[in-house]
Amino acid sequence: MSQVNSTAYKPATPEQFAIAQQFLSWEAKLLDERRYWEWFDLIDDSIEYLVPLRVAKANYADETPAGAFRIFDSKDLIKVRIKRLDSGAAWAETPPSRTLRVVGSLLVQQTEQADVLAVESALIIYRQRGHDERGDIIPVRRQDQLRLTDNGARLLKRNALVTEVVLNTPNLGVFL
Repeated sequence: MSQVNSTAYKPATPEQFAIAQQFLSWEAKLLDERRYWEWFDLIDDSIEYLVPLRVAKANYADETPAGAFRIFDSKDLIKVRIKRLDSGAAWAETPPSRTLRVVGSLLVQQTEQADVLAVESALIIYRQRGHDERGDIIPVRRQDQLRLTDNGARLLKRNALVTEVVLNTPNLGVFL
């Protein structure tokens, strides 16, 4: 799953780092405020949004079996998910989750493509629904690719690896 290559690490410029940091912070705010269509506008048309399945193994590199995903979405599938959330018929999100996303541990590096940045981040989502006594905490390590365009950064690829092997949250009805 590792995207940031430590042997050939080419750090981003301070300006590129700031773009990535601003993008992820803005994205977190939009998702926490359920402004899904505004978030959708930040997605590249050729997005790959992946949440791989994780299994407990002695060797960390073997924890994500090839081809096994909790979520494997394109832009069209993300649009369907957002429409469903807007419909009021998304039972997994009734009542809607109240979330707080904290993004940190940012690593940003240049790629072979001048207009694409590789961005790795840690994400902690606090999520509560209805009158639940306690909320869920969902820890995630994300590896993203951001395309730099004249209209700002766009999310080109996301690989969101949930830290937990067995989910302690009832569903993944929220965007990671």
